[in-house]
Amino acid sequence: MIVYHGSTVEIKNPDVEHSYRNLDFGKGFYVTSVKVQAERWAKRKADLSGTSTAIVTEYEMRDELKGFAVKEFAGDLSAWIDFVCDCRDGGTDYMKYDIIMGKVANDKVYRVVDMYRRGIWDKVRALQEIKVYETYDQIAFISQKAIDDVLKYSLSYEV
Repeated sequence: MIVYHGSTVEIKNPDVEHSYRNLDFGKGFYVTSVKVQAERWAKRKADLSGTSTAIVTEYEMRDELKGFAVKEFAGDLSAWIDFVCDCRDGGTDYMKYDIIMGKVANDKVYRVVDMYRRGIWDKVRALQEIKVYETYDQIAFISQKAIDDVLKYSLSYEV
């Protein structure tokens, strides 16, 4: 499978050390199978850092994940929303896994997650709202071994 990472630099050798904050699935190296999503991430990172350089790096992701602790939130939005809230609040349950896959809290979805997280909406309301948004995906590599064994650099390009 081809996956993409959006940034302001080409990343030939990804690592978990440069993850600086708690995201949806904790600290790790994030990729997506959605090319346009990575392009948007790259442009957003460029805007936030005040640079005009937005780079998407492409990787080949090995299909066989045997031997790795993998958490996948296929269609289980109830477990997903609780997991995302825990990670964004600094929880460490994500560290039980090498790779975590699932929906991404893009700008629209993140507003719903935040309303739930702050107790403004209950879970039923939050899950109803999430279902109407376009689905993106994300794959978080939590362990360096998973990155080294599963991802292979292919190319990069500027957007």
